[in-house]
Amino acid sequence: MTMTQTGTIPGYVAGTWTIDPVHSEVGFSVRHMMVSKVRGKFTKFSGELVTKDDVLASTVTAETDLTSIETGAEQRDAHLRSPDFFDTANHPLMTYRSTGIRANGDGYVVDGELTLKGVTKSVPLALELNGFGPDAYGGTRAGFTATGEINRQDFGVNWNAAMETGGVVLSDKVAIHLEIEAVLQP
Repeated sequence: MTMTQTGTIPGYVAGTWTIDPVHSEVGFSVRHMMVSKVRGKFTKFSGELVTKDDVLASTVTAETDLTSIETGAEQRDAHLRSPDFFDTANHPLMTYRSTGIRANGDGYVVDGELTLKGVTKSVPLALELNGFGPDAYGGTRAGFTATGEINRQDFGVNWNAAMETGGVVLSDKVAIHLEIEAVLQP
């Protein structure tokens, strides 16, 4: 393992990291009934980050178990697992693989490919590096926040219903919000 620090990112450490699902969250929100947002998360996911001496050469791969969706309403969660939405019987996983990282103001953008329901599309994620440091167990941890947006129609998630008063039940735009804590591997 190579450990280096850069002058631009305090405490930056190059190495291979695994996502700690207990201290991370993979979440989303979508406009509902034209007036509010429904939020949800996935409780089962994994991933690996490889930070390089040159931060722009770093990579990330992640996998999310779509059956683990939680929105606070079991009936809605079951509908989201159905063929109307994720069709988890045929497509149980969503994956993300970075294709590059670029500087963007004070932060970064991770360019990558998201695969959902057998469809792969480019999805950039705005990345904030929250910090690197020791943990209580003698290891090293890093924190990241990433946000992005997809159009669910692009991935074949097409279900919707018209409202009697006009508009539709769900927007096509889905906001993605990731809070990731990762552990440096020996």
